[in-house]
Amino acid sequence: MGEARQRRGHDEQRAHLETSAGGVVHRRIAGSSHVLLIRDRNKHWGFPKGHLEAGETAEQAALREVHEETGLDSLSVERRLRTIDWYFRFRGRVIHKFCHFFLLHSASGEPTPRREEGITACEWLPVDRALSRVSYENARGVLREAAAALGDGKAPDAPE
Repeated sequence: MGEARQRRGHDEQRAHLETSAGGVVHRRIAGSSHVLLIRDRNKHWGFPKGHLEAGETAEQAALREVHEETGLDSLSVERRLRTIDWYFRFRGRVIHKFCHFFLLHSASGEPTPRREEGITACEWLPVDRALSRVSYENARGVLREAAAALGDGKAPDAPE
């Protein structure tokens, strides 16, 4: 095993665990399912998400984070989607983050990017266009699962 791989394994063992939750928000627009994407301050496109607060369930956190990042509040939870995880470094510390996603329906309201939350844009897109816009592969997997649940798009494990 190479030195870089050994080091990564060692870092992963020392990683600080964090838990977040988020939502794939959808609604019908012009007869087809659209999902809401947000753009962060680093110009990456994805879904509203954030840390669980003390005593909060993942579902509660997902609803709160969508509201905080987009201003939408007429939301209903339709189902739990997959949980994704990844490693990153923040201020010299290795973080292993888990994010639980939920399929959420938005009945009304227009999303507004909350700049104080680091959100620079919100956009409703048809599922196929959203798949090509989402910045990270693990988030595309979440979107494919949501699309399958909505009856729009590819099955969750289908190749792109």
